Amino acid sequence: MHPLIRLWHYATAHRPRIVRATLWSVLNKAFDLAPPVLIGMAVDIVVQREESLLSNFGIDTPRTQIVVLALLTFAIWALESLFEYLWQVEWRNLAQTIQHELRMDAYSHIQHLEMGFFEDQTTGDLIAILNDDVNQLERFLDGGANEVLQVLTTVVLVGIAFFGLAPEIAWLAFLPIPLILWGSVRFQRRMEPRYAAVRDQAGLLAGQLGNNIGGIATIKSFTAEDRESIRIGKESDAYRMANRRAITLSSAFSPLIRIVILVGFTATLVFGGFQALDGTLAVGSYSVMVFLTQRLLWPLTRLGQTFDLYQRAMASTNRVLDVLDREPEITGGDVHLNGARGRLELRNVDFSYREGYRVLHDVDIDIAEGATTAFVGATGSGKTTLIKLLLRFYDVEDGAVFFDGHDVRDLDLRDLRNSIGLVSQDVFLFHGTVRDNIAYGAPDAPQAQIEAAARVAEAHEFIIGLPEGYDTVVGERGQKLSGGQRQRISLARAVLVDPTVLILDEATSSVDNETEAAIQRSLERISVDRTTVVIAHRLSTIRHADRIYVLDAGRLAEVGTHEDLIAVGGIYAALWDVQTGEAVPWHVE
Repeated sequence: MHPLIRLWHYATAHRPRIVRATLWSVLNKAFDLAPPVLIGMAVDIVVQREESLLSNFGIDTPRTQIVVLALLTFAIWALESLFEYLWQVEWRNLAQTIQHELRMDAYSHIQHLEMGFFEDQTTGDLIAILNDDVNQLERFLDGGANEVLQVLTTVVLVGIAFFGLAPEIAWLAFLPIPLILWGSVRFQRRMEPRYAAVRDQAGLLAGQLGNNIGGIATIKSFTAEDRESIRIGKESDAYRMANRRAITLSSAFSPLIRIVILVGFTATLVFGGFQALDGTLAVGSYSVMVFLTQRLLWPLTRLGQTFDLYQRAMASTNRVLDVLDREPEITGGDVHLNGARGRLELRNVDFSYREGYRVLHDVDIDIAEGATTAFVGATGSGKTTLIKLLLRFYDVEDGAVFFDGHDVRDLDLRDLRNSIGLVSQDVFLFHGTVRDNIAYGAPDAPQAQIEAAARVAEAHEFIIGLPEGYDTVVGERGQKLSGGQRQRISLARAVLVDPTVLILDEATSSVDNETEAAIQRSLERISVDRTTVVIAHRLSTIRHADRIYVLDAGRLAEVGTHEDLIAVGGIYAALWDVQTGEAVPWHVE
């Protein structure tokens, strides 16, 4: 479907405004075309005097006719100015409204897409779609739409006037128009893939820039600034070359159209002049035709710029609407959790991120209500994947995941995820205050509850020592805080929402021993009478868990308490010996 039709369907609620804006554009151009007619009438009055056109309306004396013409001129110019104001206000506000709604609709829709979508897309490309692509459409609606409408209005009204005044000459003025329209369509078809390539390359460039800015610490630590500048330079040059290919074609349009227009204008000037000299065409009518020919044909020279703006907008519109048209693969069910208890089960679960690369194989797990359950295993064994399935970031291929006896695919997604608090190894803090970040899951929480959650997470003492206390701005991703401080704020954020299930994904892996001890004390208090799921590399942090599952290459290898697993002498016991110094690892996966 053509992007303009897709946009028309999207903007259903704004169709009355679009019709109104179109009307103002047409009326503005109609009155804008009147001055050449007024000039012709003035010439007619001077030449014909009592026999002029106005005398047919009962205005006999030339002086009176001049006065009436002056008043008519004032009225026409005033109306032209009025409708120019109206179309600008209507189109420009409409452009801003559609820009805002399209951006918000796309952003809201993206937030509800499955996690797999974000793993296939770069952050920069998504930002380019939500920002630059939406802005391209706004630029076209802001001025280009009016330009197209006014060109069409000019062709229709001038055509009526020409065929009314001198039909035998009118066809000469309109002779170039079919050629111009044919060339415009051909031009549009050739430009479309070039501007699509421009928008795609803009997304790639934005993605690389976003990735590099996010990884600036790594770039600096490896003194890779020059190398990254070269890489960005290549992407930017590719964007420049994509634009150059589009510019080369678009720049040729206006000069070629101008030559075609010159033929029509010259033909009208010559043959109309001959008829005026022969007396078969009134001098006033000839003046009107000369002026209107210029008004008819000259705006067509701007079609190149307008089509350029149009093609950029349509390429961007396709990218934005493609995102909106993507249906979420994971949607919530109709079952609501009332008084969640926190029992979790995985039954015969198989899962792959990509076909042919299975991550979990026939996994059976039972997480008891109110118990602390731990998962251990080598990197890539599938521990974090289990967490993603519990939160239903992904759906299983075979088997099922249950929450309180309900298949998670039947549960309302908000109910499911509101019942689970996640503290991840990769802590994400938003740019804002400490208070805002702790209260992220409960934005209306009073200060007393926020401080209570911070105390449970052993974060209150360091927070009040910050320059602005709870009002201290943490910076993007919390970069103004240490890793341990970020981790404890993340823990306080989970505590505040008081989830039925608390998931700790390597929550102490990147902190020092003192911070780990503080977090461990917090966890002991938090996990009382709460279902707690812990993923840990440091086995000392989970030795008191009610049940420990050992994963190996996506399969369930061992299950039991710490003492049980040590007694078995398997994978867990080997890991324990390594971490306690009783065995020296020659190879660590």
